[in-house]
Amino acid sequence: MRLSDFDFALPRELIAQVPARPRDSSRLLVLDRQTSTLAHRVFHDLPEYLRPADVLVLNETKVLPARLRARRPTGGAVEVLLLRPRSDGEWEALIKPARRVRSGARLIFARGVLEGVAGERTATGTRLIALEHHGDLHAILERIGEMPTPPYIRRIPEGGDYQTVYARRVGAVAAPTAGLHFTDALLARVRGLGVRTAFLTLHVGLGTFRPVKVDDVTRHRMDEEAFEVSGETAEAINTARARGGRIVVVGTTCVRALESAADEDGRVRPGGGGATLFITPGYRFRATDALITNFHLPRSTLLMLVSAFAGRERILAAYVEAIRARYRFYSFGDAMLLL
Repeated sequence: MRLSDFDFALPRELIAQVPARPRDSSRLLVLDRQTSTLAHRVFHDLPEYLRPADVLVLNETKVLPARLRARRPTGGAVEVLLLRPRSDGEWEALIKPARRVRSGARLIFARGVLEGVAGERTATGTRLIALEHHGDLHAILERIGEMPTPPYIRRIPEGGDYQTVYARRVGAVAAPTAGLHFTDALLARVRGLGVRTAFLTLHVGLGTFRPVKVDDVTRHRMDEEAFEVSGETAEAINTARARGGRIVVVGTTCVRALESAADEDGRVRPGGGGATLFITPGYRFRATDALITNFHLPRSTLLMLVSAFAGRERILAAYVEAIRARYRFYSFGDAMLLL
């Protein structure tokens, strides 16, 4: 597999800058993998494709307002994106402009409230930063931080636009965007059908979006992302499968967590760890029967994952149709249901 096998041309005007309102009014392109047929629907039609014995699996990670503006004592402006905490109390981060911020440089985010000292570069190209804060760090970040939206979104999201309605566990630096289409009312309709909703956590990190820089995609390595599957969720999935129900997974982050937690027979084990699974065509899915996902970047690991699930040629043909029909792409864009 070559990187060019996962390329396509997308008109810039189809990159969504704002979410649909209401959320479940976004469009939904339904692809049946057995027949290769496509259906153009609206996301609030999703319950029509679900069955009472199914389980809908969602990622309840919550995005941390982890983009911070700082000043050096000399007055120079610095931007810091916190990625994840380390066991020694430091954080991994991205710092801009990196070359001008030397190890040991002091950074002032809010004087007397949050300051930091820049550290060394890590093996993966991030920087370490030791934070000094007075009060709860998460509360401080909620007050002074910004949402770390992708660079193709040119505006700061309003309110909770970049959070799912079921976000609970703080720790992600990006939203699990397939879940942004759900409303509380839609989830209530789903449960009213007898479909069970189950939650897991995968804290979306930089690795999900790190570009593939090698032409031979098998040489790409995913960054580790922390995930956890509860005993309740594992039991719900295993019971549903034993009774003939489908596991309908919301988003590529849920897929990577579930597939990391599943054994060879598809039984999901409770627990957690660091997900480094890189799914490309040829992968045998063990815990995923249907997938809800957004439209992804060309040459991205996310596009490779959905190509593995539904077939590369089918996916690229569906993308051609989505572009023809003027679907909206990426984080705030429309959705696909892969059956």
